[in-house]
Amino acid sequence: MPKVSLKRPLLVAIDGPAAAGKGTLAQSLAARLDLPYLDTGLLYRAIGKLMQVAGLDLDDAQAATVMAKNLMPADLQRTDLRGREAGELASRVAVHPGVRAALIAFQRDFAHGSRGAVLDGRDIGTVICPDADVKLFVTASAEVRARRRTDELLAKGRSVDYQAILAEVQARDARDSGRVEAPLRPADDAIVIDTSSLGPAEVLATALSIVENWHKTH
Repeated sequence: MPKVSLKRPLLVAIDGPAAAGKGTLAQSLAARLDLPYLDTGLLYRAIGKLMQVAGLDLDDAQAATVMAKNLMPADLQRTDLRGREAGELASRVAVHPGVRAALIAFQRDFAHGSRGAVLDGRDIGTVICPDADVKLFVTASAEVRARRRTDELLAKGRSVDYQAILAEVQARDARDSGRVEAPLRPADDAIVIDTSSLGPAEVLATALSIVENWHKTH
């Protein structure tokens, strides 16, 4: 599909819960707009994995902070950041305040490059880039997200139970929305896209329409 020509740098923040489709949308939107893309969900995973490979103690806050301050975009291209193990490593390094501060700086530096960017995560529009030009909050019902996750795992040959996955999704939603620091919620000026009954192409078309409308008024 042809790329959309932008007249000026554009910063797009995409937030939302797991399995809502925000990652798929962010990648597609960045490709169509010819903008750099950052999957912020990989940041803590990369720190955890890099520390493990280096033989460092993940509970060492100082070492973890140094690793985070030296993180390079190329580190996010590792092929071992998606699995459960990487997720567990991420949870151990994410507790260190220095790591979070360094990764916030990393995200903001990426976002404010000369061309703009597309970032997706859970607090991009509210904490990381409250100045984003376009803010989208991509969501779907817990039932739909649990079904998507179940189908994804079944396609990989995993034996999973839909009700168990649904319970996990609901528990994670409660944690993400109820946490004191950077709770999962739409920014006040975000546009909500409910993907419960939409396919990826329809979600992309909706987002492109929002970007086009923003372009006409700025």
